[in-house]
Amino acid sequence: MTTEIKQITDLILQAKEKAYKETSNEPEPGLTEPLNWPVECTVGPGLEGAIASETKIGYVNGAKGWLIYRGYDIFDLCAYSTFEEVSYLLIHGSLPTQKELREFTRDLVRYRTLNKTLRLMMSTPIEEMNAMSALRVGVNYMRRELTCMDQEAGRPSTEDAIGSDEDSIPMETVPRGEEHAIYEFKAQYEKKTKEQAQLENACDRYAVYHLISGVATITAAIARIQRGLMPIDPDPELSHAGNFLYMMTGRKPGPVEERIMDIALILHADHGMNASTFASMVVASTLSDIYFSVGAGIAALSGPLHGGANEEVIRMLMKIGSPENVKSYMENAQKTKSKISGFGHRVYKAYDPRARILGPLAAFVAQDNPDVSTLFQTAEVLEQGVRTGLGEKKKIFPNVDFYSGIVYRGMGIAPEIFTPIFAVARVSGWTARVYEYLQNNRIFRPRAMYTGEFNKEYKSLDQR
Repeated sequence: MTTEIKQITDLILQAKEKAYKETSNEPEPGLTEPLNWPVECTVGPGLEGAIASETKIGYVNGAKGWLIYRGYDIFDLCAYSTFEEVSYLLIHGSLPTQKELREFTRDLVRYRTLNKTLRLMMSTPIEEMNAMSALRVGVNYMRRELTCMDQEAGRPSTEDAIGSDEDSIPMETVPRGEEHAIYEFKAQYEKKTKEQAQLENACDRYAVYHLISGVATITAAIARIQRGLMPIDPDPELSHAGNFLYMMTGRKPGPVEERIMDIALILHADHGMNASTFASMVVASTLSDIYFSVGAGIAALSGPLHGGANEEVIRMLMKIGSPENVKSYMENAQKTKSKISGFGHRVYKAYDPRARILGPLAAFVAQDNPDVSTLFQTAEVLEQGVRTGLGEKKKIFPNVDFYSGIVYRGMGIAPEIFTPIFAVARVSGWTARVYEYLQNNRIFRPRAMYTGEFNKEYKSLDQR
């Protein structure tokens, strides 16, 4: 381990120590145990507070600032693990053995190559599209290359499901989870070869592996095409994070840069039942394939209320200009009641554990980069000002987006690629949760409260 890599590990462990001093050790009662359906819960607009499923994949405790993947604390995973290990953990439920990791990594490396997909992308005006739109198109092309699902013969059959939910359950009563309305995939494809399974069943674990590798390849290609450059072939000798950086920049990253990207991907891999994860699961619950499910996640992530805040943070910091201008900026924001980007979170009422790690990493990448150093120093002063004014009273702290953009900027990545990087990481969480949910699937079917009129008289067109 080089001195700099050890420094990064030490920064993460120091952040862990600080976090543990500020939080207690008990999980939330009633939210971390098996359920007996149906359950009662308080639901707000946007399904806030609703319990939609059980999961063993990830746990977020917003009150205490916890983020857990399969029982492992995010600090330990960032300090000691790799994105490949974490992806395997999310999908399969345990950290891999040496043999399992070797085979999993081999598959990921093999699936990096998407020649037909990239050719189709080169024939599309990617340079005229925003990066998230281009990524959605790229995943559709990938689906076309790797499956027969676009063909009529590849359309999923209702015979592949036991039971259905074509509005046959009386929704005026509380759904009880009847056995006949639960989808289960037939296991016929398990008797086929791996290649047949990839073509004939787009919801198996090999499709998951394809997506983890492929979304990174497509994102890197978009980053180059939008700069007027040609995509480059993957390097099988590099790690997932290292190859991703290489395919974006055309240069092999050093160990420090590779490690920082690896940590960033781990931090973004999963985060509870967020909007994009829920979107992926809703689409999958209809028995649509996992490529379309990931496409739904990408679509949800493209919305400004979910992804893209780190781009806005960079623009904000550049507008402020220097640490000396923070006070006047904050005073003006207070007068105009403008939001300060990168603070607060729908879930966290404590310091976001991802920001606890990304803050020190941002300081690390800024120390030898004058341009990024000014951004980081401005961010530090701004954080102090916001926390002094709002942190204790309203529990407003930096979120994952506040420092992640500075980290990416320090590695020379353009802001428009920040949100696609989020997708490169989160595809592991999306696919893991879809794969888990489909083992005992039930199509999502919430209700809306009707507040319209009744008994209106129909008038013919000439009377209106």
